[in-house]
Amino acid sequence: MIGKVSAVIAAAGVVAALTPAATGVAEPARSRLVISQGGTAEQPLVVDGTGKDVNGITVNASHVVIRDFRLVDPEAPGIRAQGDDITLEDNTITKPRNGDGDGIRFFGAGIRILRNTISGTSNRYGHADCMQTYATNTPASQDVLIEGNRCEKIDNMCLMAEGPNEGEGSGRGHSHHFTIRGNFCETLKASQTLMFEDIQHATIEQNEFAASPVKAIGLAIKSTNATVRGNKVSPGIRYEVGIDDSSRPGYQGPKPGGRP
Repeated sequence: MIGKVSAVIAAAGVVAALTPAATGVAEPARSRLVISQGGTAEQPLVVDGTGKDVNGITVNASHVVIRDFRLVDPEAPGIRAQGDDITLEDNTITKPRNGDGDGIRFFGAGIRILRNTISGTSNRYGHADCMQTYATNTPASQDVLIEGNRCEKIDNMCLMAEGPNEGEGSGRGHSHHFTIRGNFCETLKASQTLMFEDIQHATIEQNEFAASPVKAIGLAIKSTNATVRGNKVSPGIRYEVGIDDSSRPGYQGPKPGGRP
């Protein structure tokens, strides 16, 4: 039993459907959904929430699809995904609480975050980002696609991405090839909407940056070979890109307006 839904553990490649509990059966307090075994590259495990609510989701497995959950006031992070070939799609996360207050945290290669809506993250719990990744006691991340998401009323950043060599990381491996495309990003209190530290080969395109942070994008600590193009930037944002000297090699995009 998982709160108001029960999980059917399915074979790889079969949707793990979440169905209402039987009428009249006593249910425990809402708990967190934990996925510790995935599928294969050919047949990923698909977990379809069909619009149900749980107290957050943790994935510690590879080849997993998490789809169509509606998480209201979940324990933060609303979704935490660690592994390779993980897709988070069509989920809604509203007002994650406790922890650092983040909506989504992800770690690994081949992560896809698609068409999710995350709203109402609050800095009362820490530095509450819509999405975050780092590489301290977690793996570096590569080949990440973040597309078509809405980050609404986010106190901190829409994305905080830190590689393993940014000064506080593990020093093992590299984080690279992030594509951030077609997202709506509303940052209320941070000085930038997206921040990259030690992330190489980031492509940031066709996003809408709302509200009025100082800048839309920060590139720092050898975040080299970034490409920035085709974004819509709110008039309240002073400049689209801030960059440090270590991140300038290979940069393609609008003229930076200042520091990251």
